[in-house]
Amino acid sequence: MTQYSDHHGPEGLLVRGTILVVPGRGETRATYARFGGRLAADAYRVRVIDPPALDAEDPTASLTGLAARLAEAVEGTSSKDGVVRPVVLVGADSGAVALAALLGGAQAPAAWWPDALVLAGLPGPSPETGEGVGTWDDELDVRTSCPTHRGNLSQDPQVRRGSLNDAVPESVLGAAYDSETPVPTLLLVGDSDPLADDEALARLAKSLPLARLSAVRGAHHDVLNDLQHRSVAAEIITFLEALRGGDPRPLVTVRSSAW
Repeated sequence: MTQYSDHHGPEGLLVRGTILVVPGRGETRATYARFGGRLAADAYRVRVIDPPALDAEDPTASLTGLAARLAEAVEGTSSKDGVVRPVVLVGADSGAVALAALLGGAQAPAAWWPDALVLAGLPGPSPETGEGVGTWDDELDVRTSCPTHRGNLSQDPQVRRGSLNDAVPESVLGAAYDSETPVPTLLLVGDSDPLADDEALARLAKSLPLARLSAVRGAHHDVLNDLQHRSVAAEIITFLEALRGGDPRPLVTVRSSAW
């Protein structure tokens, strides 16, 4: 059985880059069908892998396993001309945690080493008390206000309900926020995400050598799939196009009076 889902760009257009998407807790590859299709429409090759299994008892083995899966997935996109760069890794929720921890702790660049990183919905520390997100409707409210995304999650029998109550291993979460990855990084967070730690995200953005933190107005935890998904995809494309031009800073700087 295939370990990933592919989204290809319009026929006849040159591929502009390779994007690997790593889902988060409870999600499936199908969760990112709309997101993958939207980026692929801009002539990027998009491959979605399964979410990482983060073992609190052996986090190192978990990250090593993820690295092997990334290597296989990247190699699988190779054609006669090789893998099309830039290679960009996109992680959501625990997928974002795993990627940040993995790239921040790697001793030397591997063959699959990305040219950039997108971390979406990076969660803060798991609460030690309380009842978590409660019912499925409560979990949906934490995740998104987009009726299409809510329907997709509810109708997918492979989505694991209640998964946001699963604690992300503290050691991996700590490594993610202590990451020193040198690759350009785009951090995306919904300003209505109850799982986000805004102060920790701001510190992380400031500590990285090349990073941009984009807060999405009104978005919830599933910031890649919420009501604002078109604007979020546009922000990612802007980041990718600047990266292709050799400079991850925004191509367009807005200067205007306050709205």
